[in-house]
Amino acid sequence: MEWDWEFVRQIFPTLLQGVKITILATILGSVLAAVVGLGIALLRRSPSRWISRTTGFIAEFIRGTPLLVQLYFIFYVLPDIGILLPPLVAGVIGLGLHYGTYTAEVYRAGIDNVARGQWEAAKACNLNPRQTWTHIILPQALPPMIPALANYFIAMFKETPLLSAITVLELMNQAKSVANSSYRYIEPMTLVGAFFLVISLFSVVLLRWLERRYGRIEQ
Repeated sequence: MEWDWEFVRQIFPTLLQGVKITILATILGSVLAAVVGLGIALLRRSPSRWISRTTGFIAEFIRGTPLLVQLYFIFYVLPDIGILLPPLVAGVIGLGLHYGTYTAEVYRAGIDNVARGQWEAAKACNLNPRQTWTHIILPQALPPMIPALANYFIAMFKETPLLSAITVLELMNQAKSVANSSYRYIEPMTLVGAFFLVISLFSVVLLRWLERRYGRIEQ
């Protein structure tokens, strides 16, 4: 089968719509993962053993379960108990929860890297826990975390084709729809690879800049 540039021109707008959905899902999933990860990291530091252990168990369970299974559960199983979510919302929640368990480990490492003297200084200044976290600990812990968090968000972007399993019209799903209707696979699938390659290369350049700017932390 020969490459058909006219066919490429015809399907390009459709695939571009898929790219927009893919990027949107990645951005929203990244925001959710950042919030969920911070919440998990803080709950695991709770003085209550019951809270910390329960949170740890839930995080390990999510991290140890394939993302595809979680997406199926959110989109196809939850409606059985009355929770019906649009495909994109279900996909974002799945991505955010799954990668939130990984970002939680990044937060944990960053928080642990803050010198113990900073905690003692905050206590000596009679700062309450909220002030200690917002004014002392997190401003020092967050910058070194940024490259590692960005790395996970790039990984999330590469996982977005899984959203096609729950009917999200992201890039891969649009390409499969075009290919199945036209019986031509070489052009749409090649373009999918090209889109992912270009965006991934741009992301790698951004990640390298973040590494130079903030440094890399060990997890």
